[in-house]
Amino acid sequence: MGQAIGGSLPLAIGVALSPVPMIAVVLVLTSRQARSNSLAFVIGWLTGLAVVGTIVLTVAGEADASVDGSPAAWVSWAKIVLGAGLLLIAVRRFRGRPRNGDEAALPRWMATVDTMKPVAVFGLAAASPKNLLLATSAGAEIAQSGIPTAQQAVAYAVFALIASIGVGTPLAIYYAMGRRSQVLLASLKSWLGHHNAVIVSVLCLVLATKLIGEAIGALTS
Repeated sequence: MGQAIGGSLPLAIGVALSPVPMIAVVLVLTSRQARSNSLAFVIGWLTGLAVVGTIVLTVAGEADASVDGSPAAWVSWAKIVLGAGLLLIAVRRFRGRPRNGDEAALPRWMATVDTMKPVAVFGLAAASPKNLLLATSAGAEIAQSGIPTAQQAVAYAVFALIASIGVGTPLAIYYAMGRRSQVLLASLKSWLGHHNAVIVSVLCLVLATKLIGEAIGALTS
């Protein structure tokens, strides 16, 4: 199980350091319904990770993701596809980065967070494409280890816990400091917004290289 946790750890860090979900939770915490919306965000976030993990581990188990302790060929090809998706995100984000002191462009939906109902916030937290892609990759990484199903579930739970540190930090600041947290959260949002494109590009590039490199190594060994 240690190998499965270790293999998925870089992916968990990638999710945890993703700026957009952290900006989203800061916006939620400064919205009109901060407490109810923050609860909806947490539930949506955990639900999204849980659903992806359940689907990937179930499908991988039925399709024999591990053969004699080694990854099945289809898992390696799936990791190449997932890695290619991350490379595409890296290129798009890097090309869209702010230049020459320009204001960082954030997703349009962020302007509507203040008026969102808890149901909408739930969906927002559950359906982050990049994070779901990384969660899928983590599920495949764990499934290919060939460990028993119960241990796979524990390994994925560890992944989800570490992946939630990023969005959990603003929540902890908010509930620990109350109104005093507003200035700190605003500064965090500003910094993440300005560096969003570069951070995401680097994370996706590194993780894509990891996935594709491991897949090529497994296919040629």
